[in-house]
Amino acid sequence: MITPIKNYPAFLHKENNQKTLIITDLHLGWETHLTRRGIHLPSQMPKIRRKLLQIINIAKPNGLIILGDVKHTIARAEQGEWRDIPEFFTSIKAKVANIQIIRGNHDGNLEPLLLPTIKMHPSTGTTLNNVGLFHGHTWPAAKLLSCNTLIMGHVHPTVAFRDYLGLQTTAPVWIRANLNAKKLKINKRRNKEKTAREKFDPEPKSEQLIIMPCFNDFLGGRPVNRQSKHRSYIGPILRSGAVNIETAEVYLLDGTFLGRVKQLRALS
Repeated sequence: MITPIKNYPAFLHKENNQKTLIITDLHLGWETHLTRRGIHLPSQMPKIRRKLLQIINIAKPNGLIILGDVKHTIARAEQGEWRDIPEFFTSIKAKVANIQIIRGNHDGNLEPLLLPTIKMHPSTGTTLNNVGLFHGHTWPAAKLLSCNTLIMGHVHPTVAFRDYLGLQTTAPVWIRANLNAKKLKINKRRNKEKTAREKFDPEPKSEQLIIMPCFNDFLGGRPVNRQSKHRSYIGPILRSGAVNIETAEVYLLDGTFLGRVKQLRALS
């Protein structure tokens, strides 16, 4: 059973006596990106760590899975990340022994920054009972399609609101969409994916896709209710035709159901 934690961008997966916390898109070290543009901010890692520790104190999980983008720089690690990421995980490891990370598109050269007991999964994802977990910038592994529910990050979904004066605000949201798994393409360029497909020939069973909000409060997001002729939804699974975003349900972090994406277009 997967349950959103009210007022937080986090899921709790419960199975027997095991509870696993699921979050995504920490983007630790994003301040360096601003520094290069002349905007100087102190490290936000302590605030992000404090929020995660609050959730851990509430949920009391046995394990933690991060769906990618632990750090912000893509192909390398900046000086601040070498300082902040080991300190971050040392604090979290003291509360949750079992930590796993699915590689995101920002997680190049992440392993040297991690504690040796943290397990890394490829970007194609992993399964947790009947739930498939992946980052979202690449195709999910074939085995994930045998799960009823897929959960991804990467998109940083928000909803945009515009009042009668033209002022606009945005809020992070959960997205729950119907999924036609038979329309998903399997990446056969990698031999292990092709071999798995030929050997097991998994019948796609996935029925819903959940897109998680970004865990880092300070980053912007992509308003799912704003149409653009020049921008498409990011990630191959959203561009595959298997997901109908227009009919997807949109929820605020406190659980409020706002409506479907197509109904929220007028708000942006």
